[in-house]
This record gives sequence, structure tokens and C-alpha cells, in this order.
Amino acid sequence: MTILVFILSLLGAMALGMPIAFALMVCGVALMWQVGIFDAQVLAQNLVDGADSYPLMAIPFFMLAGELMNAGGLSRRIVDALLSLVGHVPGGLGYVAVIAALILASLSGSAIADTAALAALLIPMMRDAGYNVPRAAGLLAAGGVIAPVVPPSIGLVLFGAIAGVSVSKLFMAGIIPGITMAVALMVTWWWLCRNDAPPVRPRCSRAETFHAIRQAGWAMILPVIIIVGVKFGVFTPTEAGVVAVVAAMLIGAFAYRELTWKSIYHCMVSAAKVSAVVMFLVAAALISAWLITVANIPDQLIELLQPFIDRPVLLMILMQLIVFIVGTALDFTPTILILTPVLMPIVKQAHIDPVYFGVIFVMNNAIGLLTPPVGNVLNVVCSVGKVPMNDVIRGVMPFLVAEAVVLLLMSIFPSLVLGPLRWLH
Repeated sequence: MTILVFILSLLGAMALGMPIAFALMVCGVALMWQVGIFDAQVLAQNLVDGADSYPLMAIPFFMLAGELMNAGGLSRRIVDALLSLVGHVPGGLGYVAVIAALILASLSGSAIADTAALAALLIPMMRDAGYNVPRAAGLLAAGGVIAPVVPPSIGLVLFGAIAGVSVSKLFMAGIIPGITMAVALMVTWWWLCRNDAPPVRPRCSRAETFHAIRQAGWAMILPVIIIVGVKFGVFTPTEAGVVAVVAAMLIGAFAYRELTWKSIYHCMVSAAKVSAVVMFLVAAALISAWLITVANIPDQLIELLQPFIDRPVLLMILMQLIVFIVGTALDFTPTILILTPVLMPIVKQAHIDPVYFGVIFVMNNAIGLLTPPVGNVLNVVCSVGKVPMNDVIRGVMPFLVAEAVVLLLMSIFPSLVLGPLRWLH
């Protein structure tokens, strides 16, 4: 009965057109009524405590770092450097898109910001060069969802804060899965282009290549600073966000001379708006999370899934299937906020490594950004690249399948995540 109240109150509030944050609070009130402990003071206290988290402070900083990176010319110089290196090979712009997505992912952690930046830069180039535009748009969308998987992933910060898992370990565990996703996309792109690759671009001279790489040097070194700093304990993931902001601001203002006081102000306003939405969602979700525990919903789910508790691989596949289905209807952040407190007790009961589960869970949610009808990354590519939604959906399907295969393999073989983690951490 309690599970039914949880599902119906949440879906009912969303069906009425309520924003997700308010729907979560309505769900919390419904659960309080169900367990008979309604108290407005408890509701308000949990709302405040939900956003009062040190790890969550990383979110506004990485949001701002992504805005500054795009406004300061870092994204464009990274793309220019990659064009000079591999732009001349058959289908070269596709490889540039994937490698650039991986590098930008290690700077901002936001799929929306990275996809918007790359789509604005590369879709016009690919269209002019004679590429299949729907396929190119699909590749850019699929490349954009690498950002929530590799550090400094905002999704991993959210999961770590709610589940009580080390964000530093999650960051290190996300590196190899993110790289594997990029490799899968490049292999799929090669397979699709093997018979109908567009005309190749002229090869850049050594002088042009050296100049492009030198120009991108400052931008390229930033992800190294962040990852190495977190790995060796020089700073925490939250402090890494501050380092990213300061570095992006200094590079954009003094090295590239593209950031002005006006653009910095606009970046801060934009990052503040997005961060406020995310933090309000987190605060509202923590009300539901507390009441989910009080109402013993995880225990009820454990009873339902008891036949699979001793079979962790089957349990992981079943949970990831649930997450994937939910991700087609809900956006990335709400899915993490709603399902984390529900699934984590099951994960602990089955003795599944929480870091491993967190990475797979966030990867699954990231892939959900490509699935209609929500698919926010698809919407970004459509609006920025001026490509019809039907074309983007058709173009993204092969890459969506490739990333789903990577997810399935890592769900079946935990050593693909945990093995590299032991070396990286």
C-alpha cells in the first residue's frame, strides 16, 4: 500500500503539470499522511537539510566552470586542435566530435552544456562538408552524454551526496566507463561511414597543427589538473569545482582574452539559475528520501526482489532495466534523486559495491537523456543544430545501441569498472 501511495502521488502530481520539485514535496506529504506523522516543521527541516550538503556545493561551481569554458573560447580551441590532428581522415569530423566531447566532459560535467557547445561548432561544419546530418546530430547527442559519467560529473556528485558514497571514488571509477563509451561511439561511427564517408578535409600543415595545439594547450591541461588533484588528495571534488572556475576564468580572460566582465556576469547568472533549480530539486527529493526510509519502502522492495538478492548480476540487470524505463519518462536529475534512496538499501542487502552501482546507475541515467519523449540532449541538438527531432532520433539510434551494449557489459562484468578503479584510486 505504501509503495502504491508513493507511486500514485508522484505520478499524479506530475500529471497535473507540477514541476518535479513540487511533485516530490506532494509525494512527501502523501507519505507522511500514510505513515501518520504529518508535521509541517519536519517537512521544512528536511527541505533545508536537503540542500545543506558540502559535496553538493560542487554543482554550482562546475556549472559555472562550463559556462566560462564556452564563453572564454576553451571549447572552440579544443575542437580546432582536434581538427588539425584528425580532421583530414575519412569521417574525421565525427572522431573530432567524440574526442572533443570526452575532453569537454572532463571540464564541465554537464551533458547539456557540452552538447550545446559542440553542436553549435560542429553541425554547421559537418553540414557544409557533406556529412549525413541526422547521423552527425545523433553522434553529437550520444557524445554529449559522456559528461555525466566521467569526472567532474554532476550526476556522480548528486548520487554520492544522497547515497553517502565517496565522490572521489566515484570520480575515479567513472574514467574508464566514459572512455569506453567514447571508443564504442567511434567504432560505431567508423562502421556507419565505411561505405559512404563524406569528402575528407585538406590535411593541415605541421605549422598549422602546432599552432592549433599550442592555442589549446591551456584548455587541455585543465582536466589533467582536476583529475590528478582529486586522485592524489590535493583537493576534494568540491574544491576541484572552485579550481575549475578560477582556472577557466584566468585562461579565458588572460590567456585567450575572450572573457569580459560582461560575459563573466552573464555566465554567473546562467549558472546560478540552473544551480538553483538543481538544488531545489535535491532539497525536495531529500524529503521523499527520508520518508521512503520511514515508510519502509526499501524493505518492501527487498521482499519483492528477494529471489534475486543472491544473484547480483541478475539483480543489477533488473534494476538497470527499471532505471532505463523510468529514464524515458523522467529527466536525468529527478531520476537520480527519486531512485537512489529506493535502490541503495537493495544494493547493500545484495552486497553490491556501491561505487560500482553508482557509476552504472548514473551511466544508465545519462543514456536516458537520449530516449524520447523527454530526451533533453536530443532537444538541445535539435534547437542548436536546427535539425528536426525525427531526424535526430533516427540518427542517434545506432549510437544509443552502442552505449546500451557498453552498459550491459559493465553490468554483467563488474571487473570492467572495479578493476581499473583499484589502479586509479
